[in-house]
Amino acid sequence: MQPRVFDLLVYLVHNRERVVSKDELLEAVWPHVTVTDNSLQRAVSALRAVLRKGGMEDAIRNVPGKGYRFCLDDETGQQAQAAQPAVDDEQDVRARARQAAAAQAWAEAVAQFEKADAAGSLSGEDLHLWALALQCTGKTDAALPVLVRAVAAHTKAGDVPLAVTDAVTLSGLHFERGQAAMAKGWLARAEDWAAETNDPATTALIFWMKSKVAAFDGEPEQALSFADAAYSAVRHKGAVNIEALSLVYRGFYRLCLGDTRAGLADQDHAATLALSSNDLDPVMGGILYCNILWASRMFGDWARANQWTLGYQKFCSESGMELTGSCQLHRSEVLGVRGSLNEALSRIQDSLARLTSEAPWSIGDANRVLGDILSAIGDDDAALEAYDRAYSFGWDPEPGRAMLLLERGEAEAAYASLERSLIGKSWWTLQRRGILFAHLALVAAHTGRHDQALDLIDELSGSPDRWPMPSIRALASEAQSVLALARGDREAAMQHLHLARQLWSSIEGKVQAVRLRLRIARLQLERDDIRGALAEVHAAQLIADELGSRKLQADCAALQGDIDARKVGRAVAQARS
Repeated sequence: MQPRVFDLLVYLVHNRERVVSKDELLEAVWPHVTVTDNSLQRAVSALRAVLRKGGMEDAIRNVPGKGYRFCLDDETGQQAQAAQPAVDDEQDVRARARQAAAAQAWAEAVAQFEKADAAGSLSGEDLHLWALALQCTGKTDAALPVLVRAVAAHTKAGDVPLAVTDAVTLSGLHFERGQAAMAKGWLARAEDWAAETNDPATTALIFWMKSKVAAFDGEPEQALSFADAAYSAVRHKGAVNIEALSLVYRGFYRLCLGDTRAGLADQDHAATLALSSNDLDPVMGGILYCNILWASRMFGDWARANQWTLGYQKFCSESGMELTGSCQLHRSEVLGVRGSLNEALSRIQDSLARLTSEAPWSIGDANRVLGDILSAIGDDDAALEAYDRAYSFGWDPEPGRAMLLLERGEAEAAYASLERSLIGKSWWTLQRRGILFAHLALVAAHTGRHDQALDLIDELSGSPDRWPMPSIRALASEAQSVLALARGDREAAMQHLHLARQLWSSIEGKVQAVRLRLRIARLQLERDDIRGALAEVHAAQLIADELGSRKLQADCAALQGDIDARKVGRAVAQARS
């Protein structure tokens, strides 16, 4: 365990009879050091990951608005008592369960609903809340049978809207597990029931889920049509959460189809709607955040991705929700590009452990991210193994794998990999088309396919509304620098490299920015601009140290050695003259 994480555990155990505020924990674990809540959240996440190995991940309880408490199974009742006034012992256990759910004391709610279920039958609404509590504590597998019972209870009571809601939830959870047939079956049942009502929210939920099915089947245009229908059905009808859900997915499909500005506008609008609502439940909030984060990651907008990951962590903390494996996956990739590679590696390993049950479809993506992190650290062989695992899970490991191959001198293999990744019409391929085109332009330039590189650059730069992302523009500029060098125009090459570095820096793509600083320094050294080369290397060294990248640190040291040798050579020449 890291020292701060161990100190956090010790402090919580010593004070286990009470809820410890965040401010108190920050002062106790980081004395005389100015840190933010994010440091505490990271330490809590790391501590839970360790405790999970012993089946004690629920021991660290978050009490919304108050802080954290260490609780073992026989102490679970304390969380709800801290969050809400105590319920009289004589009251029904179901009332205590509902009270815990209302207080967002999800672990306590799970425990109380289990007791209530053993004591007698639960209503459809009770089962709905129990399933929600299970999802919020990261136990989605256990939520599935409870949701099935909830649907049956709603149907028996004639509550069609709730039956549709829980059936759609079941459909979504089965899709997350790659169980498409079961997902479609539950959606068909929900659609059949929804035909009996004119409730706008129910209609919108059906259209939203149909949009996910269409995307899964590789029909993004149809997915966009369904998402638009969902938004139209519920717009300004009082169901703000479902309105936001429909809007964020409409934005997602617009992004997939290349309507980037409109897609980003939809997603930002959806986030504003949802976060201004007072009744956003944690699961709905998680879906919204996850969708926006996914889009930010796929387009390489790391500053935007960082803002949303921090926002999601705060949302989870305030709603008492356990950070999901998907959230850890998002955070890992962001940290791998603009933060600490060692922390990113720890988080992605935690994510892989959770995703097996939560969302096995994304294990491939997690291995892709693991490959990117290992490559940035400098463990190339392990990175290639991770990329191969991603591919074995049916996931495309590009563009990271191609860039590693290019770096290792296997340019033709890199080119072939990128070309393969552009085959098909799946949502995964479509949403990354711009970033893949940009990497292909760069590799084409490196492999002497200059005409193709120019064509790709023209397409990317000629569609500002479709490809406005700084990451894509940066890669196009880097490709132009390679072409400029090929024709002997070092001045133009330098200008393009500076622009590319500035663009990566603007979105906090630190790994890429360091790599480009070193290329700039190398060109400056070739022009005998030692002072300029030193400035770039020193800046690169600072960021490489911050990232913890052995590879970039070694590259900085090697270039620094070349600069020192050039300085010695110049001094000897001056002495002789």
